[in-house]
Amino acid sequence: MKVLRRWTAALSALSLLVVALPASAAPATRWEPCPVAGSAERQECATLTVPLDHRDPHGRKIDLRISRIPAKGTSRGALVIIPGGPGNSGLNRPSTVNFPAEIRESFDLIGFDPRGVGQSSPVSCGMAAADARRLTPWPGPDGDISENIATAKRMSEACARNGGDVLRHISTRNEARDIDEIRKALGRSKISYWGLSYGTYVGATYATLFPQRTDRVVLDSSDDPDPRRVARGWLANYAVGFEDRFPDFARWAADPANPLRLADSPDAVRPLFLDLAAKLDRAPQDWPGAVPPKLNGNALRETLLRGLSTDAGFPLLARTMAAARDGSPAPVPVLPPDAVLQNISAVAAATICQDVTWPRDIDRIARDVQRNRARYPLTAGMPANAGICSSWPHQPAERPVEVTSHGPANVLLVQNRRDVATPLSGAWKLREAFGRRAVMVTVDAGGHGSYLATGNACGDTTVTKYLLGGARPAHDLHC
Repeated sequence: MKVLRRWTAALSALSLLVVALPASAAPATRWEPCPVAGSAERQECATLTVPLDHRDPHGRKIDLRISRIPAKGTSRGALVIIPGGPGNSGLNRPSTVNFPAEIRESFDLIGFDPRGVGQSSPVSCGMAAADARRLTPWPGPDGDISENIATAKRMSEACARNGGDVLRHISTRNEARDIDEIRKALGRSKISYWGLSYGTYVGATYATLFPQRTDRVVLDSSDDPDPRRVARGWLANYAVGFEDRFPDFARWAADPANPLRLADSPDAVRPLFLDLAAKLDRAPQDWPGAVPPKLNGNALRETLLRGLSTDAGFPLLARTMAAARDGSPAPVPVLPPDAVLQNISAVAAATICQDVTWPRDIDRIARDVQRNRARYPLTAGMPANAGICSSWPHQPAERPVEVTSHGPANVLLVQNRRDVATPLSGAWKLREAFGRRAVMVTVDAGGHGSYLATGNACGDTTVTKYLLGGARPAHDLHC
């Protein structure tokens, strides 16, 4: 791996020439093979240096690892894949996403690890292993949040002690600025991109900060961009997302042809789940192989969250519910290695806590949790609870970006109707914020992630045609 220095100055001096250069001739990158196991694609990687603090562009630099698969035909530009999370790696996405052949023919596909993630100056808080698995703030039985407060304090203290300078400079605004440094390094005056989940907020931020540098923008499974709340709003929206999505699982779990059938009718699946969660709250079961090795009510709720993300998650959820009902061994979910989980947890915490200020009034949080539990039993108060941000040691360095309608009309939103993590109601908020800049495609499907994920030909074709030809639907579209 060769670290490339002083490329920003070189790009500035060549700015008039760079606009005309194709990505394969970019002056600031030295590509090297970085193949992905199991993929036949010939992926290449490079290391860029970007400012630790973009407000001090001549100060300390950090490494950012990027990847590409050049267009197989004549390139019409760079398509950057913005990963979700926050905290997810995107370096291997050009190789692992099953793009249509015409997309691979026409675009240089660009991946990257966001700052702090994977190979891009990675960070860790060195949390206790059990704490690193508790970023989702499930309250205790009967809504008690005392353990959440204690856990948040331990996690925050670990991040303050071990996180370092890179952690302190992680934010959505800085990720958007890093993407613009990638654009410069690719020798492009504009970039197209596909942002997924949290990546939609990164993409919306980029489109707001750098509107004239955007070509074709696809935002898939979008978050509510409310600048007063940001990730606080995303957490709150889980209550709605669970309610939107659960009926899909209930129909599947009551299907007479399903060998994992749990109930005689869809209406019976919800009370069954709530009863099992309450039973496990009172008397957790042994769960050999899991960390921690107890299947309690919150472990079942966390399994529900994962299980509702895709239809492929339904069987694991059903088997776990059956184990809780029968007292039999429950299947153990596959989790990332501890080092990866530590990295994801640190970046996720830094991003959500440093984008916006969070409440710290414990009594108020406790009251909000009780109200939320009563209204949304499936999520048991989690969407209103105190997490790591209630004790975070740093205040946001900058105000959240407010997405507006100022800029070119080149944004296409694609959204499943029943998304557990980013519900349709939140996506409409982003659509409203963009105004005339955006059109939204609503897909009649469940799960998190729409383009190339649900098999909806109408939605997939609309997005692919837009990327290739630049033509969006004239109006918001329902598929």
